This record gives sequence, structure tokens and C-alpha cells, in this order.
Amino acid sequence: MKIATFNINGINGRIAALTGWLAEAKPDVVCLQETRTVDEKFPKAAIERAGYGAVFTGEKAYNGVAILARDAEPVLTRAALPGDPKDKQKRYIEAAVGGVLIGCLYLPNGNPQPGPKFAYKLAWFERLIAYSRILKKAGLPVVLAGDYNVVPTERDIYETTSYDDNALVQPESRAAFRKLLRVGWTDCIRALHPDETIYTFWDYLRRRWERNAGLRIDHLLISPDLKARLSAAGVDRNVRGRPHASDHAPAWITLKDAPAPKRAPAKKSAAKGAAKKRSRAKA
Repeated sequence: MKIATFNINGINGRIAALTGWLAEAKPDVVCLQETRTVDEKFPKAAIERAGYGAVFTGEKAYNGVAILARDAEPVLTRAALPGDPKDKQKRYIEAAVGGVLIGCLYLPNGNPQPGPKFAYKLAWFERLIAYSRILKKAGLPVVLAGDYNVVPTERDIYETTSYDDNALVQPESRAAFRKLLRVGWTDCIRALHPDETIYTFWDYLRRRWERNAGLRIDHLLISPDLKARLSAAGVDRNVRGRPHASDHAPAWITLKDAPAPKRAPAKKSAAKGAAKKRSRAKA
């Protein structure tokens, strides 16, 4: 199973780019962020023509998340992150696809910091950590994929001082990400590529794409029982260089098929056992 995450940065304006990438990459599951549209205007028909079922939740101009499944209909399990019923921002959606629970998230940016937006980011992070514990305790095969809006370490950002005050690199943001991993989740790209320079986001400003001045902020985390099935991970960075591209590139992982359940040895029937005993007795 190939699972991807892609901050599309406005799905209706980039539907041709999205469907073109779907045809090339053929992911089985896609988590989208920043769809930036109300549900009534989500391009479901175009996505269905591309061969994908979809569940989605969105709002006008901001946020918005969706899960796509190739030749299948995702089974919606949640349309919001638990923990704060007053939070109406569309940042989390969850669905079952092919025996795996997929959580698609768009974590708050948090800028400017310090301030209420940064406080909201950290509070949302804590809710995610708390819910991730529930998922882990349930023993389900889970992928938590999306735009986390956090650069985990210095190796995940180009050499610069221009982001020093940015919420994406603050110690509190990085500490929250580490806390999430300590629950038992695996950062797939870093697990398979521990020393490589890998980015998923390049700002439109200051020719950052052309200079490869990027950040790794899009992550796919898997639950412990999926770790043995992880076989590949990467970023389709060429997508970022296309005309009218999102400022993110799709990141993806591949999971091996689940091992077939072991069959218990066939038990001899009581009748056969009795027959054998009678046969031995006659002899």
C-alpha cells in the first residue's frame, strides 16, 4: 500500500496538477491539506474520474483536509480531532482504507509567535498527542499523515537564520513532535533515510525552490505494528518545480502487505478418534 500526504494549497485551483500527479504516482491513499474550499465546492467528480473515492471536510479560504483512496471508498471514522468541541477549524479527518486507519492532519502554523496563534498550535499538538495514545492503546494499524508545520531538527531545514523566529522551528514545537514520537510513532522518512537532506516545502519567496532552500514539515507517522511493514519512503520533489505548483511536494511511504494469519492445526474429529480406537481394539 502506497500512502502519500500532499498540502495542495488550494485544491480547486490545482485540480489538474493533482489529478496529473495521481495518474503518475498512483498512490493507494492520499492525505490532502489546505484544500481551502467548502464541502459543496470540493471537486469530488474530478477526483472520481481520476479513479479515487474521497472523504473531506473544509471551510472557505482556509484549512481543509481530505482522504482519497484509489478504486475504493474511504470509510469515514472522524471529521475532527477530539479534545475541544469549540474548535471549528477543519484540520483533521480520519478514515479506514484497506485495513489501515488513516489520520490526515493539518497542524496549525502558529505564526506569529509568541501569541494566541502559537498557543493554539501547542494546544492542538497536545490534543493530537493525547488522541494518538488512544489510537496506540487500541492496537490498530494507524498512519498519521499530514502537514505538521514543524521542522523536527536542524537537519530538516536549509542553513539559514531567516526562520529563527518562526513557529515551525521553536523549541516548544520540536519538543511536542518528539513527545508524539515517544508515544510510539515512527517518523517514516527519517527512519529509512536517517542522514539524507530531504525537504517537502519550499517557500515561493526569495527563489527558495531554485536554491533548494527547503524545510521538511510534511510527515508520515506509523503505529508500532506497522513498523515491520514499512518498505520505502520518499518525496516527489519534482512536483514542486512544475508550473502553478503548490509550495509543498508530496511525501509518501510504502507498506508491505500484512502477513496472512497463521492457520491453527486441524483438530481430529472425535468420531475419527473413536473409530481408530475401535479399530485398534479389534486388532
